[in-house]
Amino acid sequence: MTVFRRFGLRRSLTRLLIFLCITWVLFVLMYSYHGHTNSQTYANSYEDLSSNINNIQQQQQAAAIAARLRSSRQQDEDASDDYANRIDSHSHNNNNNNNRIVEIKNDPKRNGGKHKYHKKPNDVPNLDAVIPLPFDSSIGFGENGRPVILPKNVSKEIQKLIDQGWKDNAFNQYISDLMSLHRSLPDVRDPRCKSVVYEKKLSPTSVIICFHNEAWSVLLRTVHSVLDRSPPELIKEIILVDDFSDKEYLGQKLDDYAERLEKLKIVRAKKREGLIRARLLGAAAATAPVLTYLDSHCECAEGWLEPLLDRIAKSPSAVVCPVIDVINDSTFEYHYNPDASALNVGGFDWNLQFNWHAVPFRERKRHKTPVEPVYSPTMAGGLFSIDKNFFEKLGTYDNGFDIWGGENLEISFKSWMCGGTLEIVPCSHVGHVFRSRSPYKWRSGVNVLKRNSIRLAEVWMDDYKKYYYDRIGNDLGDYGDVSSRKALREKLHCKSFDWYIKNIYPELFVPGDAIASGEIRNHGSPEYQMCIDSPAKRSDLHKPLGLYPCHKQGGNQYWLYSKIGEIRRDEACVDYAGRDVILYPCHGSKGNQYWAYNHELKQIKHVITGRCLQMASTKDRLLVHDCNPTNKLQQWTFSDYNSSKMENIQDDVDDVVDEQ
Repeated sequence: MTVFRRFGLRRSLTRLLIFLCITWVLFVLMYSYHGHTNSQTYANSYEDLSSNINNIQQQQQAAAIAARLRSSRQQDEDASDDYANRIDSHSHNNNNNNNRIVEIKNDPKRNGGKHKYHKKPNDVPNLDAVIPLPFDSSIGFGENGRPVILPKNVSKEIQKLIDQGWKDNAFNQYISDLMSLHRSLPDVRDPRCKSVVYEKKLSPTSVIICFHNEAWSVLLRTVHSVLDRSPPELIKEIILVDDFSDKEYLGQKLDDYAERLEKLKIVRAKKREGLIRARLLGAAAATAPVLTYLDSHCECAEGWLEPLLDRIAKSPSAVVCPVIDVINDSTFEYHYNPDASALNVGGFDWNLQFNWHAVPFRERKRHKTPVEPVYSPTMAGGLFSIDKNFFEKLGTYDNGFDIWGGENLEISFKSWMCGGTLEIVPCSHVGHVFRSRSPYKWRSGVNVLKRNSIRLAEVWMDDYKKYYYDRIGNDLGDYGDVSSRKALREKLHCKSFDWYIKNIYPELFVPGDAIASGEIRNHGSPEYQMCIDSPAKRSDLHKPLGLYPCHKQGGNQYWLYSKIGEIRRDEACVDYAGRDVILYPCHGSKGNQYWAYNHELKQIKHVITGRCLQMASTKDRLLVHDCNPTNKLQQWTFSDYNSSKMENIQDDVDDVVDEQ
């Protein structure tokens, strides 16, 4: 040993042994796949090897080589079938020297492991293989809808690939690429769905999937989930509408891939059209009597299609939506709730933004069982099935809409108002990757959503449109010609929007019933320049309210004062429980959300505490202090106030004062 150290032979022999190990592993793996010597196989060998090398630097080097090979691989059918051998070193915590030894074997309990088009895509050729893993996994990355968790200490090269995937797609593409295009999912349906009997002969559907620069693995996993979990006779075709993508792999490579799948067709836009017009291209190319729209980052669950087509077979004017499950954008874990009674339905607010809420009691009473289709005032818009003739009768989408936004409410309103229904089918589940931002670029300088929403309001909302216009400061701008859409509504003898509100969505708070509306301006600042200001999305709840210079543009400064003493915007109410003044979901029970406005003193009193709302001297937050009629920081003005509606609230204030 002394001689070895003296001449440096020990280090040289160690390097030689590592080199021989790498060579031997590559040789074995190259020939163990019956000649499948593609780049994926080489990547697998480097990944397996990196899990067994003790030196962290060498682990990362092997992992980096595997990543480069993976990024350049041909993601074809053969490669996707070999996914279970991708035991990746990036899932191996390099600092953990006590990894358990897990035998790689088939899991007989999993659902969806064997698919129609690939008999055993999840099998590992060497069932006796023993490979160190930091988690108890025997079925491959993401199988059965499980999350894929990467270690925190990956190499810089791997982290660069991860970051690039997030930048390009607004989800973790790196994780998606590790998973099979045919990954299995649990049976997410309510057990009662399995006893539902559907029509024996259902009309087939054309599945339309629009995309722009979508990640390869996510797009094709969407396609294969349709093929793998649908009765073949019910899929007439899958139409991929390419909205002018510029990613090279979505060109000839995708065409070549589509040739292998008989039912897969590709329609390519000649210029960037946006989601709405891309969907119209898909509808024009469709040949089936039913259209089914899916987003390009979905996974259909077992039994997803039959319930949708069955409902349309029984009622051709029904527009039907699946339950939308959440696929985590970071780990690709499939989140679901199999209890059909926990279903939510769609709604909207007066910013014309879609939202979810619980199924109303009046709707629950209509059902004998929770697995029956549920009426929904609106739909999210990305995933639904519709009879093609009914879709055309309704005028499809407004072709004056640009890119995306508002089309879901247009379909919702006119479905209900023009003789149809809109329903969510509890026994149909489709997973969807919800992204926090859009990764795609579009021309700037045009507020597309606002323009589309104004067209929607002008055509369908009658006098109720004023409540939306109040939110945008009555600045309509150029929204184009809507005369043809109004003529369509008249031709179809559609009902009024007032009928829709009173019969389909009576739970919606109508601003016209409010005591006051608009800005809430404080008197304690020079020339009354500070207004209560806060966004009111779900992510903004439980946060302290702020103030901002008044701008008279509505938006975050538009508030409503209800007949039951709520200061609210949509479903968010100003709430005080003893600490900060926050926004909290409106509950209609007064309590912490009960405020009384004294128009003469300009004070807003928190009824149950008897204290008054006050702007902090720093002008950046709201306080609740003892009432002082001379304190201008406690004086407020609503821009539109109707004192005749205040009687009941003032009586309650007097009662509280008497009790105190």
